[in-house]
Amino acid sequence: MGRSAAFFDLDKTVIAKSSALAFGRPFYRDGLITRRDVVKSAYAQLMFRLGGTDEQTMARTRDYLATLCKGWQVEQVRQIVAETLHELINPYVYAEAAALIEEHQAAGRDVVLVSASGEEMVRPIGALLGITDVIATRMGVLDGRYNGEVEFYAAGPRKVEAVSELAAERGYNLADSYAYSDSYSDRPLLECVGHPTVVNPDRQLRRLAVENAWPVLEFRHPVPLGRRLRERPAVPVAAAALGVGVGVAIGIAWYGRHRRIRASATPA
Repeated sequence: MGRSAAFFDLDKTVIAKSSALAFGRPFYRDGLITRRDVVKSAYAQLMFRLGGTDEQTMARTRDYLATLCKGWQVEQVRQIVAETLHELINPYVYAEAAALIEEHQAAGRDVVLVSASGEEMVRPIGALLGITDVIATRMGVLDGRYNGEVEFYAAGPRKVEAVSELAAERGYNLADSYAYSDSYSDRPLLECVGHPTVVNPDRQLRRLAVENAWPVLEFRHPVPLGRRLRERPAVPVAAAALGVGVGVAIGIAWYGRHRRIRASATPA
């Protein structure tokens, strides 16, 4: 049968914000980016989320990323991330996502973070969650600085390429594996596994989930990991999925009853 794994998108799926934009403030503070760069970065990410599966959009976002980071010292970026991780990321981890990750690990599955954000950001976030395997964007480096090239851009179909390579290396059976994402741009990732689930989906992805009868989860409780078990028990994953199903069933029942009442009230 082979082993199975669980692949998690990061932004708005595991954490309640953009991992790349979260570090904008310390990058600005340390002189790596300007105010204009902050605005342009936010706009670039918005465009990617709205049309990320388009090849031109991905190329523009990738090229902008390469230009923005060119000349940055890799060690400086790593230090900024390490110093601000618990302030900027830890409080925004969805309790439901953390519980789901633990469930997969307890079931013996490898958990992999898959994100278009830079590896220097994604790997420490993974470590925060007890995850050692990440698939993330890798920038070219020369003499300790980013050289303006993108070695691997972890977005759209490229995520599937990396997932397939990892599956072949580790012996994962993708038909028995799981994937989670909030964005339609991750349609290829979701379609490459046997158990796709959408989390806090955008409009296009929600429509796709309905068409394919994929489970839909709503994560609503971002809390610091250290407080999650003490103060706010995570909503069990099965209960979250069931809650969505019950809500849909109630809506359908209400709509059917409403139509019957209208029909009986309409003059013959």
